[in-house]
Amino acid sequence: MQRSVPPELASVLRTGPFHLALRTALAARGLALHRVREHLALRGVRVGVTSLSYWQQGRRRPERPESLRAVTALEEVLELPEHALTRLLGPRQPQPQPPSPPAAEARLVPDVRPYRELINPAEAVDGLLAVLAGPADSGLHTLTHIERIRIGSDRRQTHRDSQHVLRAHRDGIDRYLALYQGDPGSDVDRVRVRAEENCRPGRIRRDRAAHLLVAELLLDRRLRAGDTHLLAYGFDDAPAPGPSGEYLRGFHSGAGQYVLQVSFHPAALPVRCTRFATRAPEEHPYETEELTLDGHHTVHLVGTALRPGLIGIRWDWE
Repeated sequence: MQRSVPPELASVLRTGPFHLALRTALAARGLALHRVREHLALRGVRVGVTSLSYWQQGRRRPERPESLRAVTALEEVLELPEHALTRLLGPRQPQPQPPSPPAAEARLVPDVRPYRELINPAEAVDGLLAVLAGPADSGLHTLTHIERIRIGSDRRQTHRDSQHVLRAHRDGIDRYLALYQGDPGSDVDRVRVRAEENCRPGRIRRDRAAHLLVAELLLDRRLRAGDTHLLAYGFDDAPAPGPSGEYLRGFHSGAGQYVLQVSFHPAALPVRCTRFATRAPEEHPYETEELTLDGHHTVHLVGTALRPGLIGIRWDWE
């Protein structure tokens, strides 16, 4: 028997747009995206959590035949009237033509937000970057970033390791600025910076009150616009007095792909882990998803085509 449709949901099903109707229906039924994926799989429909997330954000729309079948199945999973979602899609959108060469070159330059909008306190970030003469636009953007965080037996963060593929969107880039912020109460003076592959350490500046550090990683060549560079680096943490509860990564110019893995000591396993994304510090997350700890005591997230903002994992100990 089909459940009644709440007035707010009924209204948006009449007016659209599709992504808002889908998001409202998910909220009304109280289903997390991974649960929706499982319900669809039981109906023989395969669709990823990332696709569902993009659909409800309006970043992509289902157009391929298999995607349209998934939307029809979604109507059943969410107990909506027949065609309630599919009719909001309307006719298929025309495919964009390949850009002309000048437009293609312009696409090298990503949207950029100032670091101060992604890290608190903003004044501390501004001060450290001013000392290092760091521009608002570093000239680099992330193609792929794989980051591994380790939590020790005392529930505190011990290490951060990064493998980072960067692309230059202007000429003359010969350094990358890596930002580190510790948990409240941590001693940033004790943090050790490791430059491990295809880079060497330059200047390091710290703000004790903000638990903030900026490390200059020098590249072995000057990059021209369009060049890529792979580097590996890490930080040995100076743990805070209390247990860690989350790890958050900010992207001031977005990212092609970001992978974050958090590994927990077998003697210190959380009871719940959640992926989340937000546009600014202290702002309410616009996306959350519960994660399941695997047999190796790790959880991970994969983000693709990320806009400037913040994404991370938080965990509860009890």
